[in-house]
Amino acid sequence: QLEREGRGGAAARVREGGRVQRGAVNFERLRAPFSLRCGALLIDYIVVVGVLALTTLLARVFGGDVKRGGNFILFVGYLTTAGVAFVNFVLLANLSGRTLGKWIAGLRIERKDGEPLSVGRALLRHLVGYPLTLVTLGLGFLFAAFDPQGRALHDWLAGTVVVRSRAPRVTNLR
Repeated sequence: QLEREGRGGAAARVREGGRVQRGAVNFERLRAPFSLRCGALLIDYIVVVGVLALTTLLARVFGGDVKRGGNFILFVGYLTTAGVAFVNFVLLANLSGRTLGKWIAGLRIERKDGEPLSVGRALLRHLVGYPLTLVTLGLGFLFAAFDPQGRALHDWLAGTVVVRSRAPRVTNLR
């Protein structure tokens, strides 16, 4: 008896003799389009850069003596920005399989084997994979446009794939 089909998690659970087993993951059906992935990443970076811009503005407005007060507020702003980035890219990704941008775009991160995303894989994906992609001048992101499963460089490194949260609707055009 099929309990889930592409909803909630990419792996379907099948009940056989009272035992629940993980079924095969159908990444092709749930594959996230490259444009949605780009939009989700843009949203994530707007949030992070927005926090940095706000704290920089606060440092300019309330800094008083630029050497003392402004630098302290700016330092706190950098720490806040790093904290927001860590929560968004690592903790949220680990707990829900989504960053804020992926949640808005209707996407989620799954492990290739269908198991839940661990903190280690989220760290590898975002703290190693993204910087490597930046070093390659963004070519790592372009892998997702040409890979049959839509996997970018950071997905290959961490053994993950980005999928739609639910299967796309099929419409009959008569």
